[in-house]
Amino acid sequence: MTWTIPNILTTLRLLAAPGVVLLFLYFTRPWADWFALVLFVGAAVTDWFDGYLARLWKQESKLGAMLDPIADKAMVVIALLLIAGLSGVNRSDGMDPWILLPATFIIFREVFVSGLREFLGDTAGTLKVTKLAKWKTTSQMVAIGILFGTGIFAHMYIERTVGMDPSVLEDIFAGGADPLGIRLIDRAEAMTWWAGVGLLWVAALLTLVTGFDYFKKSLPYLKDEV
Repeated sequence: MTWTIPNILTTLRLLAAPGVVLLFLYFTRPWADWFALVLFVGAAVTDWFDGYLARLWKQESKLGAMLDPIADKAMVVIALLLIAGLSGVNRSDGMDPWILLPATFIIFREVFVSGLREFLGDTAGTLKVTKLAKWKTTSQMVAIGILFGTGIFAHMYIERTVGMDPSVLEDIFAGGADPLGIRLIDRAEAMTWWAGVGLLWVAALLTLVTGFDYFKKSLPYLKDEV
């Protein structure tokens, strides 16, 4: 087992996955959202760098090949669980279904494909990562990053309007003086929510399509011997 720079970057990305959750335990919002966004984006960037450097420096290894998909899945699954849970904090009717449903589809697929690879063992090499699967991972990570941004704007809005007279808030949205930038924050929250949720549904669709593709490719190896 060799600890090269690409392998170290992959390991750091793996550790960043639970690190995102710890930030919400030690910091209040929106600071936790800011730190989580920075950590998640930084970790996502290493997903490109570790593979690129491994190929450039000819340092591809079995350790890296094993850790890379685990780190990707850990980042996505843990972040989605966190975002889905946080989506219900300020809602009286529970978690946001527009986030919960695609998150469920994505997590189901990741667990299913991981189990499929484990069952296939040595023949799991037949389930090679496709370009569509790479686009799936990219769309997942971008969607998650945008949704962390939504949390930032949501809590900035709460901080600036807490205790404010409803009539003052109505006047601001009617076009009155807005020294705190409340209208801009509200618009930014809405735009990032729509962008993040829309991309998350795209990611969920790609997730299901690639999952079915992997399942179809594995069928010859799932037949019982007669």
